[in-house]
Amino acid sequence: MKELYQKLGIQEKVYSYGQQFEEKLKDRFAELDKTAEYNQLKVIRAMQAHKVSAECFMGTTGYGYNDLGRDTLEEVYATCFHGEAALVRPQITCGTHALALALMSNLRPGDELLSPAGKPYDTLEEVIGIRPSKGSLAEYGVTYRQVDLLPGGAFDYEAIAGAITEKTKLVAIQRSKGYQTRPTFSVAQIGELISFVKKIKPSLICMVDNCYGEFVEQREPLEAGADMIVGSLIKNPGGGLAPIGGYIAGKKECIENAAYRLTSPGLGKEVGASLGVIQSFYQGLFFAPTVVAAALKSAIFAANIYESLGFPVIPDGSESRHDIIQAVTLNSPEALIAFCKGIQAAAPVDSHVTPEPWDMPGYGDKVIMAAGAFIQGSSIELSADGPLRPPYAAYFQGGLTWPHGKLGILMSLQKLYESGLVTLF
Repeated sequence: MKELYQKLGIQEKVYSYGQQFEEKLKDRFAELDKTAEYNQLKVIRAMQAHKVSAECFMGTTGYGYNDLGRDTLEEVYATCFHGEAALVRPQITCGTHALALALMSNLRPGDELLSPAGKPYDTLEEVIGIRPSKGSLAEYGVTYRQVDLLPGGAFDYEAIAGAITEKTKLVAIQRSKGYQTRPTFSVAQIGELISFVKKIKPSLICMVDNCYGEFVEQREPLEAGADMIVGSLIKNPGGGLAPIGGYIAGKKECIENAAYRLTSPGLGKEVGASLGVIQSFYQGLFFAPTVVAAALKSAIFAANIYESLGFPVIPDGSESRHDIIQAVTLNSPEALIAFCKGIQAAAPVDSHVTPEPWDMPGYGDKVIMAAGAFIQGSSIELSADGPLRPPYAAYFQGGLTWPHGKLGILMSLQKLYESGLVTLF
């Protein structure tokens, strides 16, 4: 085994350094496998309940009327995530699109959007209008207010209560950290916040950005009181097989609003061909629980290694996990770039190319992104990215298999070691 790692470019000292942590994490990994088993059975039960059959994989073209596979898959998602309905479509291009769709379909001019978790993910700034952009919510007369988190990452309940007004229509809760070095919120924490705001104003729509969080826990945010959850199929629920797509699940009225916005008033969910991707949507969902477990093992392995070397990591090596993202604060652009080069070098696809920082659409800073993936931009596959700004944190996520995740982390360490940016002992 050691010899094979050496052929892949991992020096013996780097390999041995990693091995000590893998041995220590066996019991932790076994717990992840138990959660994966629970969620796997949950998915199978939902597929059986809705009588998924070979006919569901046929797909449709054109208008997509009476698409059995599409309609059944949406019922499976609704059951799996404990919602009344779901919208699961290849016409939803990415997570940002899914979030924009959920917001724009359920807010009207004069309404106010509240973010109780501080600044949203970078790409939502233009959707909301924090950074001016054509077609933003601000252009349509939707106002925005945010409440920053308390030091340490807790919700500021007093400030949140003061921010809710008669105009407040929708509360958007970002589960994952995005490009911030704050803790990810557990389903229990999200449930407490939802209960709090609904006591103040029961009519509030509570939407959870569930990206990177699906199948990490045994419960999902809809079970904790959310009205909508939103995510991308090239993250957790697509299992690495979905080539495109996004989903919104939750209250029937919220989903209907989103469907009419996605297609057209009067058409809604009735149109939208599944083309040739529907089988990969089903298979991806089937694999998702075990793929997520592999990604979590990779993240925990990374946290333990980099924490031991003195780098701040969120979550730390022993904390419970509520998404698949591992933040590693590297403190310099050179270290961030080296880390990402290592992840790219370990990829099965495009391992020979070198990632460089660039001006990605939707971001305010240059971003470096390592993603040697079968599906372009797939965050459930092994990847790492980060903005070129202090504190120069790398956001590592994914790994369709644990062995690949392990290789990626060791290769990132190898690149830092070669550059003299870390000392191994």
